[in-house]
Amino acid sequence: MKSMENLIKMQWPLDVIVFVFGAVIGSFLNVCIYRLQHEESIIWPGSRCPKCRKPIAWYDNLPIISFLLLRGRCRACRATISWRYPLVEALNGAGYLLLLEQFGLVWPALIYALFLSALIVVTFIDLDIQIIPDVISLPGIAIGLAASYWLPQGFISSLIGFLAGGGLFWLVAEVGARVLKQEAMGGGDIKLIAMVGAFLGWHNVLLTIFLASLSGAAVGLTFMVLKGWGRKTPIPFGPFLALGAVLSLFFGTTIVEWYVGLGR
Repeated sequence: MKSMENLIKMQWPLDVIVFVFGAVIGSFLNVCIYRLQHEESIIWPGSRCPKCRKPIAWYDNLPIISFLLLRGRCRACRATISWRYPLVEALNGAGYLLLLEQFGLVWPALIYALFLSALIVVTFIDLDIQIIPDVISLPGIAIGLAASYWLPQGFISSLIGFLAGGGLFWLVAEVGARVLKQEAMGGGDIKLIAMVGAFLGWHNVLLTIFLASLSGAAVGLTFMVLKGWGRKTPIPFGPFLALGAVLSLFFGTTIVEWYVGLGR
């Protein structure tokens, strides 16, 4: 019992450090989300209020805490600050904490942290403007393949995942364009699922597609009933792919074992 208590005492400071680090990176992700869709530099100038354009002091730029202290308003012009800012910071911090708990302080956790942060940026940009920026997905593919030597699935699985995920979506897009005469899959989605395959391997990319399709259909049907959306109402698919990828990363083995168990 004492050994367990000592382990907890040793672990919680590291948990706090990792969460805070993730939240700080999340603050930078907010910059990426806003500036990439406005085609602005993510490096210069420093953080500023989107409304009055005044620079934000460091003490007003503390992840989550500053939002609460300022009650969600800019200190200079009192414009409302979107709830998205602390949400992104908290999501990234929680994601890093989950990676620590699942993998520990090892190289795969660091690589997956980069992957997780990229998915967060992609999700919110796609929700805003229905575009998945190539500046995230294309380098992500290269990084995922190069880093696969240090990941559990290995390079071959990552290469197959990249080809299978991107190839399957490309085929769907081609069938939609040539047979159905309509866009069935966007180019951004093709590159994103290829990136997922590069990071997670072929087993998990297939699971990601299944989970994304399932969750996307559920949300689409829900809004059709509650909001009266039509079948042609555009729904960004990137967030569902990101959700499927995260579930596959953390719970892929458990989900597959549960599904196989149903068949038995």
